[in-house]
Amino acid sequence: MAEKPKKPQKLKARLPRGLEDRGPAAINATRAMVEKIRAVYELYGFEPVETPAMEYTDALGKFLPDQDRPNEGVFSFQDDDEQWISLRYDLTAPLARYVAENFDALPKPYRSYRFGNVFRNEKPGPGRFRQFMQFDADTVGSATPAADAEICMMAADTMEALGIPRGSYVVKVNNRKVLDGVLEAIGLGGDENAGRRLTVLRAIDKLDKFSADEVRKLLGPGRWDGGEEGKGDFTKGAELSPADADIVLAVTQKRDDWKEAIAAAETYLAKSEVGQAGVSELEEIAKLVAASGYDADRIRIDPTVVRGLEYYTGPVYEVELLLDTKDEKGRPVRFGSVGGGGRYDGLVSRFRGEPVPATGFSIGVSRLQAALTMLGQLDARAEFGPVVVTVFDRDRVADYQKMVAQLRREGIRAELYLGNPKNMGNQLKYADRRNSPCVIIQGSDEKARGEVQIKDLIEGAKAAAAIASNQEWRETRPAQFSCAEADLVAKVREVLARHDVAWG
Repeated sequence: MAEKPKKPQKLKARLPRGLEDRGPAAINATRAMVEKIRAVYELYGFEPVETPAMEYTDALGKFLPDQDRPNEGVFSFQDDDEQWISLRYDLTAPLARYVAENFDALPKPYRSYRFGNVFRNEKPGPGRFRQFMQFDADTVGSATPAADAEICMMAADTMEALGIPRGSYVVKVNNRKVLDGVLEAIGLGGDENAGRRLTVLRAIDKLDKFSADEVRKLLGPGRWDGGEEGKGDFTKGAELSPADADIVLAVTQKRDDWKEAIAAAETYLAKSEVGQAGVSELEEIAKLVAASGYDADRIRIDPTVVRGLEYYTGPVYEVELLLDTKDEKGRPVRFGSVGGGGRYDGLVSRFRGEPVPATGFSIGVSRLQAALTMLGQLDARAEFGPVVVTVFDRDRVADYQKMVAQLRREGIRAELYLGNPKNMGNQLKYADRRNSPCVIIQGSDEKARGEVQIKDLIEGAKAAAAIASNQEWRETRPAQFSCAEADLVAKVREVLARHDVAWG
């Protein structure tokens, strides 16, 4: 007896870990948000530029966050001539390559913005994706702290343009030169101490999450996540002496007055040229933003700001949302940082062999969108779909298509029902799933009278909720009316206007 042929195995549809599919509601919310950000950036004189999602891996080089190996943290492959290519990790390194390659043709300073997805080859987790969107603005070719001050003011204006009220966000500013000076003061200067310096910076970066005592452990021998030896994971510390840890914490502790922070830094930076330069730049930024009306409730000096990227060389800034809210399960949520940036004077210089100062700022669009949606500043619902023209008589499809074309010529989103028109109920269900504001119906009787029926689905849904009796619903047929064929466009516009639906 012959064996039955095996059924071909069905391919399983599955989304890779750390990625997400996005539907109309999320996409529409992103579009609205991006346009508001773009308007602020352009108000400040920045112009758009677009770079590819892939770069030669050596263009990213050791400037990946906290990594010295060029392939670590990125998705990479070799092309047909064995050149290594990587998906971009951020939008800054590609900009540096673009500016270097087009240096003579670009105006200096060069002010540009760009947005798009970036890719991280890291272990995904809750809220941590391998692909997400950023929106950057950068000034290349200006060494003055005024460029950094301007970026900070633009960051504050962007938050308010997105509907985040003053007092609910803050732009925090520090300077990596100050931190470098402190590290120099405790004997961690030089290339041989690069690893320990990085460990210290990572520890400081935890000051917004951990107490000073817990950070002290990270500066010293290390820290157990469970609080006691042997409990949880162990994070190796920077092995600083208690005295040196005291110096680091004295400079980086939070203070209400930025001048106190500066004074504390200067105490330990008296012999550090780079540290003194950092202090001077912070003072200049504070003076510039204050002169433009940006008080400490919007932009403030905060010595705890570190930023993770190794390529920062001067002022660094971070935008923090101060609002507390609750997630869908009622748990408290603190949004924290939704954007940041800093000065990276060495990034373009790698390609040019000459100093090219640069500073920039990046908004984490995906993260900020989640925050704005939770705060009610972004409508998480999908926009209304198109007007649907139904097919009542199968042999009159040309008549219905003519109506669709007429609506489209007037700038009204419209579509012909292209499924199986076996009954009107299925077509109305389809229109409802498309979030259509209204449908057009024309049977042979309406055609003979030169009329069409318009069914207002939005009004109908409201009426259905208010009417308990199905019989009453059938008898009253709310939100459905007839009009002359010649008045179709005008009457559809009336329905759209009634519900504030944009039509063109």
